[in-house]
Amino acid sequence: MRAFLPEEITLRTLEVLTLVSDTFSHFLAGQCLEAVILGSMFFLTLSVFRLPYGLLIGVLIAFTALIPMFGAFIGCAIGAFLMLMVKPLDAVIFLIIFFVLQQVEGNFIYPHVVGSSVGLPSIWVLVAVTIGGSAMGIVGMLVFIPLCSVVYAILRGIVNERLEKKRRPKTKHNSTQ
Repeated sequence: MRAFLPEEITLRTLEVLTLVSDTFSHFLAGQCLEAVILGSMFFLTLSVFRLPYGLLIGVLIAFTALIPMFGAFIGCAIGAFLMLMVKPLDAVIFLIIFFVLQQVEGNFIYPHVVGSSVGLPSIWVLVAVTIGGSAMGIVGMLVFIPLCSVVYAILRGIVNERLEKKRRPKTKHNSTQ
């Protein structure tokens, strides 16, 4: 880039690419942390209710939760099927527990953990997942959160720069010099 582009464009491009790299890596770390939190919540809750396969289902839900918003439902289906084969009433209890924990995770934990990992307010995480999922399915959900975070950071920088320019006192230029 330095050979073919002006220095100002090269520096700005490298700045944006660094922001993209940092945002995507923080997003992946946030996704993994959220998956561990969700898996642990399921393991602990299933253990407290003395339901079978608590550790297996907790780990399964943690892995499937890496797919934003909907991945845990895959783990739910498998967990409910396992419990249904042992004791059908346990499967019903598990489904109730799942929907309660999923509401807590989806509305409070996920937007907070992932949003803070990428520097995006919680409401914008939900908007990004919704738009990304509508536009591109699961891949869109994975890509739109860090993408929105990058756009948000760039716009925030531009707005702050413009506000700072307006705050600076204007100096009078003497036109008679």
